[in-house]
Amino acid sequence: MALPVSARTGRFLVLLGVFVCAACGLVYELELVALASYLIGDSVTQASIVLSLMVFAMGVGSLLAKRLRGHAAAGFGAIEVALALIGGSSALALYAGFVWGGHTRLLLIAFSLAVGVLIGAEVPLLMTLIQRIRRQDAGGAVADLFAADYVGGLVGGLAFPFLMLPLFGQLTGALVTGAVNVVAGSGLVLGLFGRDLTGRSRRLLLVASLLVLAVLASAAVLVDDFERSARNALYGDEVRIAVQSDVQEIVLTGSAGSPLNLYLDGRLRVSGEGEFRYHEALVHPAMNGPHARVLVLGGGDGLAAREVLRHPGVRRVDVVELDREVIELARTDPELAALNRRSLHDSRVRVTQADAFDWLRSARGTYDVVVSDLPDPGITASSKLYSQEFFGLAARLLADGGRLAVHAGPTGDDWRRAFWTVDAGVRAAGLRTTAYCAFGRPAGFGGGPDRSSASVRTPRDWGFLLAGRTRPALGLDPSVPRRGLTRSALDQGARLAERSRITGLPPSTLTHPRYAQR
Repeated sequence: MALPVSARTGRFLVLLGVFVCAACGLVYELELVALASYLIGDSVTQASIVLSLMVFAMGVGSLLAKRLRGHAAAGFGAIEVALALIGGSSALALYAGFVWGGHTRLLLIAFSLAVGVLIGAEVPLLMTLIQRIRRQDAGGAVADLFAADYVGGLVGGLAFPFLMLPLFGQLTGALVTGAVNVVAGSGLVLGLFGRDLTGRSRRLLLVASLLVLAVLASAAVLVDDFERSARNALYGDEVRIAVQSDVQEIVLTGSAGSPLNLYLDGRLRVSGEGEFRYHEALVHPAMNGPHARVLVLGGGDGLAAREVLRHPGVRRVDVVELDREVIELARTDPELAALNRRSLHDSRVRVTQADAFDWLRSARGTYDVVVSDLPDPGITASSKLYSQEFFGLAARLLADGGRLAVHAGPTGDDWRRAFWTVDAGVRAAGLRTTAYCAFGRPAGFGGGPDRSSASVRTPRDWGFLLAGRTRPALGLDPSVPRRGLTRSALDQGARLAERSRITGLPPSTLTHPRYAQR
């Protein structure tokens, strides 16, 4: 066939097209995994669903592409236009389905299959096109195509977390990827194989490409308004701050006259209406004893530190928080700083931005009290923070007579297996435990499991473990002021937690996490 360029240049352009399209395809794949993990929860399950469905669909797409080999250029152009539109809009559709439709998993399956079929159809058609440029043995052509495909996948895989997310975010990033996809795919066909198309086919491909670009560009212009509407639908119309940190989405709602709420990745982590019940129950029983040196793992909102500082005799508090943005908000946001009583500005408090597990591995010295104020063990990303190894590292830092307080998730029927698995992990680390729970409004805001379980029933309590080298007794210092926690409520919480006990559970470890939802 006649080409507007030399055969060598034409072959290079086809391989470049393979490279760009492969990079775009992997970005779509990672975008679906990331957004589904955020919206639905349980990242292992969502990644398994997306990857397995897409690989299956790619095989189906390869088989279907055999029917298009006689019209390889037109077929490839049509596939790239469809892929750009479907892949580029997938994040918006998934998010809209979660906010307004409640059909996130069905949409995830549909987009995974559609994108997989279209990606799978690319390579057979590209193989046909590159052979039309210059005939070569099949093994050499396959090697060249897959080399460009795999290198493109590498670039797309690295660009997603290090370029697309920081610069554009999830929604705009997918739209930009779709625009790159349609320009690369249609440009290759129209520029290099235009003579292989009829005049009508060229016009249809050009118009379709421009329409898709216009749709993607319009969506990119309107994406901020879309996000605001979605946030208002999710959190109400009092969203004050919404930022995407390197770790998670952070949303602060509430203003003068209404309670402050802090959401992390869509989960209500702090409610100004009742957070004191959670933080008092977490901190005060552990502080009933020596407490000169205290370590808070998590707690970047400053609320656990606030309760620690109520106790006289505290000389130093170390707070280890993963998310720098949470620390900054706790220090600078007027509402949140007022709620935590500016605890992170206290001269006795030292804040370190670090992963709690990594920090414990290199930590030196001992603490009278260690408070683990971390997300619920039912959240997949938190599994290592509720492992036997993690509790072993924390136990190393306990001084003689020291106590470890652990937020271990709800004790209700739907979650009690995870709660007592945490207990098994703490005991496997050589500590003795006392379990108790607390109730408050709104129920169960202190973390919550992955959304896949949270949709079944909202937790009504927060479960805690108090641990030490000898079994610690529950108690409260009567001289320290508290808003809600009483000795009778603490004793009742211990009795209720004990009724939910499950015996004989193995601990969760790094190599065998055991917090999968039911």
